[in-house]
Amino acid sequence: MHRTPRAFAVPLAAVVLATGLSGCHWFGKKDELYTQSAEARPLEVPPDLDRPAADKAMALPSASTSVTASGMNATGGGAAPIGFNVASDRDAVFAKVGEVLAATEGVTIASKAQILGTYDVDYMGAKFLVRITRTGDGSYVSAVDPRGLPPTGDAPVTLIGALKAAFAQ
Repeated sequence: MHRTPRAFAVPLAAVVLATGLSGCHWFGKKDELYTQSAEARPLEVPPDLDRPAADKAMALPSASTSVTASGMNATGGGAAPIGFNVASDRDAVFAKVGEVLAATEGVTIASKAQILGTYDVDYMGAKFLVRITRTGDGSYVSAVDPRGLPPTGDAPVTLIGALKAAFAQ
């Protein structure tokens, strides 16, 4: 028994037509959220990610730990601040510090900024800043590294000591 191609074409066309007309609803979404644009849909966040973890953020440091830059020596992060107070106007102190630095042997002033109150110096192979800041009743002269932290080594201690001696006279 041999069938003609026409005999297969009619049932095949009927199957294709029925599938084409009725198959779309198989893949359609009934949820109204899918009909909205992506920007209008509500954001779904898993329950454990809807709030930041506060267990470490709210922990208080122990009494022996300091959170200030001056307490970094206790935690191994750097040296204690190096500086002294002067009962004088910041601009006058800035000028006097410049004179003493220029007269001190081995000091190279790379740059200075009066508006910032800083001298960028090179002394005994160490590069650091000599900073003059205004305090309530005078000025504070200190040495800081380029990051603003207390410097390490003997050079800053020696130079600040020489500046302090010059202001004591």
